[in-house]
Amino acid sequence: MTQFTHFDSAGQAHMVDVGEKTDTHRIAVASGQILMQPETLKLIRQGDAKKGDVIGVARIAAIQAAKKTADLIPLCHPLMLSRVAVDFELIDLVSGTVSSAIRCTATVEVTGKTGVEMEALTAVQVGLLTIYDMCKAVDRGMTMTDIQLLEKHGGKSGSFRRE
Repeated sequence: MTQFTHFDSAGQAHMVDVGEKTDTHRIAVASGQILMQPETLKLIRQGDAKKGDVIGVARIAAIQAAKKTADLIPLCHPLMLSRVAVDFELIDLVSGTVSSAIRCTATVEVTGKTGVEMEALTAVQVGLLTIYDMCKAVDRGMTMTDIQLLEKHGGKSGSFRRE
């Protein structure tokens, strides 16, 4: 691809016309992590966070965010998602750091005319933001990092897999 798709010939932003495209099965997987103090991860693991079940609430927030992506990203098409799966991995010490982490991975699927990369990325980011919100009272130094598309399949552009 040699040009941005969200601009018309006059350089004005527009929603891409997908009306002539055929429906295909599409899937996207994204991930990211939030770094935190080891003590913060311990509180989450024990279920002692002041606001409750951090991972359970973050999972629901991530799913809801995937469904609301078109409300948040102005030029995204509203999609009837067929699946949103969100997984969290608790990592005691991140290699080469003094931080612990939680990795969030979101898998989003649809049968439609446009892909679900933005929905997967939005799910990850909101899941991590929810962890931050629920734990900021004990660790304001948490850092969200490595938010990225891991893979996508379907549609005219085919498959992508991060190396």
